[in-house]
Amino acid sequence: MKTLKMYCFSLANSNLDKIKKINYVPVGLGKENFSDGWIRDNTQNNISDKNTWYGENTFYYWLWKNNIHKKFDTDWLGFCHYRRFWVKNFTEHKNEDFKNSIIQEVPKEWNDYEVVLRDEVFVNNTKLSKILKHGKKQLLKNPLVFLSKKKMTVKVHYDMYHGFGEIDQAIELLDEENREDFRNWVNSSVSFNANNVFICKSATLYNDYCKSLFSWLKKCENVFGFDPNRSYSRIRVYAFLAERYLSYWFKKNSNYILWPMKFHDITNDNKNF
Repeated sequence: MKTLKMYCFSLANSNLDKIKKINYVPVGLGKENFSDGWIRDNTQNNISDKNTWYGENTFYYWLWKNNIHKKFDTDWLGFCHYRRFWVKNFTEHKNEDFKNSIIQEVPKEWNDYEVVLRDEVFVNNTKLSKILKHGKKQLLKNPLVFLSKKKMTVKVHYDMYHGFGEIDQAIELLDEENREDFRNWVNSSVSFNANNVFICKSATLYNDYCKSLFSWLKKCENVFGFDPNRSYSRIRVYAFLAERYLSYWFKKNSNYILWPMKFHDITNDNKNF
């Protein structure tokens, strides 16, 4: 029986003991001076210096390039954030102890699947106030785009929040195997699996995903660069592109199941530890 190894991303060194107490593996991302006990993405073959723009994908790269991902063949390997955790089931127990509410072992429901993706985020539920604030270019170009929930797609949502037209530029750089499929997906899908997290039990799948993703993002660097003056909603350009690509790629290439996550920031949470 496969066991579950959960990596938990954090930007703060102060979260070390809390992550250990829930039996997860602490992964320190960013430029903070992390103490002993953390796994870092800045050793061996790495792109840690790109973390500001790539987010958690610098750790995925590190696992892949240093062949650590091969542990997928003996375990389920999962990823979560210090503010977002996989829960045991679809029924939220508000009064349940935090540690007891989150995934600690492989549920039987996963037995017939290779990949676990987080539950869908639907972009066609975007509030009018957000559309008026972030979607001015779309309104000018096509005022009717927001009148139909079918037209409020992943592409429209990306254009609103992360740079108008940038995802189109990026798609042009994809390999022929994925270019048109991904284009069709972003233009037709009204939901995606957010936060660049997943759980997987296949080294082959992980290898193929990383090979496709990072070869694409490397080409995108020639277009978008590494501008530290980009706005907050745009600076993590490669993380935002990867977030959509992850949803598309694993749905196309794997037998997957959707599973819920919940928001719980452990940074200032002392009562649950």
